[in-house]
Amino acid sequence: MIRFRLMELIADKQFREGRRTSITDLAEQSGVSRVTLSKMINHRGYCTGTDTLDKLCEYFGCELAELAEYVREVPGQVTTASKRVTKPAVDVESKAPRRKSASKA
Repeated sequence: MIRFRLMELIADKQFREGRRTSITDLAEQSGVSRVTLSKMINHRGYCTGTDTLDKLCEYFGCELAELAEYVREVPGQVTTASKRVTKPAVDVESKAPRRKSASKA
């Protein structure tokens, strides 16, 4: 799966410039729609075109490898932006399929 490193690049840019950069600012200045940027940040495995990648590399002044990285997917492993968490597909004690937990009220 390809993971986009937009949040890291935004944080680096904010640090260098000493000012906050919002997704809206990024969209306006790069020419990439805010919706596309939001999907790249929030949706694992989001697919985008090379024109979008080109605009973002130009905006950040970076190489493609700094914008995106390949993350190997392992069956049964849940991937988050900051760490990997492994959850078995079945409840270990009862050997029954794991049920989705109800939201806490």
